[in-house]
Amino acid sequence: MFILSDKFDAIIVGAGVAGSTAGYLLAKEGLDVLIIERGNYPGSKNMTGGRLYSHSLEKIIPDFAEKAPLERKITTEKISMITEDSLVTVDYQSEDLGARGTASYSVLRSKFDPWLAEQAEEAGAQIVPGIRVDDLLVKDGHVCGISAGGEEMESEVVILADGVNSLLAQKLGMRSELRPDQVAVGVKEIIELPKKTIEDRFNLSESEGVAWLFDGSVSAGRIGGGFLYTNKSSLSLGIVCTLSDLSDSPVPLPQMMENFKIHKAIAPLIADGKTAEYSAHLVPEAGLNMVPRIVGNGVLVIGDAAGFCINIGYAVRGMDLAIGSAEAAAKAILYAKERRDYSETSLSKYKELLDQSFVMKDLKLYRKFPKFMENRRIFNDYPQLAADIMKDLFTIDGGETLPLRKKIMHEVKKAGLMNLMKDVFKGVRAL
Repeated sequence: MFILSDKFDAIIVGAGVAGSTAGYLLAKEGLDVLIIERGNYPGSKNMTGGRLYSHSLEKIIPDFAEKAPLERKITTEKISMITEDSLVTVDYQSEDLGARGTASYSVLRSKFDPWLAEQAEEAGAQIVPGIRVDDLLVKDGHVCGISAGGEEMESEVVILADGVNSLLAQKLGMRSELRPDQVAVGVKEIIELPKKTIEDRFNLSESEGVAWLFDGSVSAGRIGGGFLYTNKSSLSLGIVCTLSDLSDSPVPLPQMMENFKIHKAIAPLIADGKTAEYSAHLVPEAGLNMVPRIVGNGVLVIGDAAGFCINIGYAVRGMDLAIGSAEAAAKAILYAKERRDYSETSLSKYKELLDQSFVMKDLKLYRKFPKFMENRRIFNDYPQLAADIMKDLFTIDGGETLPLRKKIMHEVKKAGLMNLMKDVFKGVRAL
């Protein structure tokens, strides 16, 4: 490693979507920017499930979807309640899902992140991969650089974009150690299949894709769920389970994954596929309730490091929030540079901009939902209830035929009518 400048305007720790976006925006405005990435290349350590909502990046790099290495545009949404022997699915297909500015895409981070980092480099940012930042330089209570690879480098401001388990933010006292109820463990496999096979099995055209979320037995009744995203010539298949809820689970997470793969509804979809990648990582789960202190003297925290993630059951969002926070951070630094003041007071412009953006507005809107999802009935009783109702509706045995309302109420009463009413009420309020 070598020193590229006596003092940078900004040093960014982490070259994920948050770090590279911030670097791109700052470099484009002429700032001297250094991005340091622990992995051997940007994206080598990013194991997200793989869905990008394009609205945030489209505003920064218009028409990026025409140039970026995206996989498939999501034109089919599926949400399933799954038991050990059944599947009840809501399926929505529409060309409206692919409209410009609102489209979402499946992505492989090992391809997408290098491309985004390249945009930052072309704008003028310098990227150094394969280096771990060991510590931050602090003088008189002001962050003024980093220590990495045995060298010290100074900067006016440091952006922490080093992921959900940001040890650097912990060292500064900006966040406490993560609690098990604040994060989930995600496991994911990339399963390679021929492009034509994927399109035939999921009824897709060449550029279309499916996003499929699962609730129920996939997480062995624990707080969590499964996902499946179609890529060009592979599937991203995985499970996410809250860490605190795994402690007393009789089924370990790797076994949950194996059970998911052999489920009779999933096995035909991945048949003859080859596992090309198996990974695990932490996922922020507590929404607004886990957002730490994100502004200090000479330092900002963005993306997963700031806990910016939303899981509302039918949608899981992280990358668009990371990009949105990066944009706000870049604007705050430009504001501070104009004032020649990188104190916490000046950089608090970041919080003001976040509050005005979709990032904080959405986090605040769904702030109650993580608590609602702690209800195990959602993962045990209700998937079975849905399956039992479907069984009653579609089973014709020549016996007495009950009115539809009685068939449904019969199953609802078995699950607990009052519990269902209370949970529906809480769920509506949480959303």
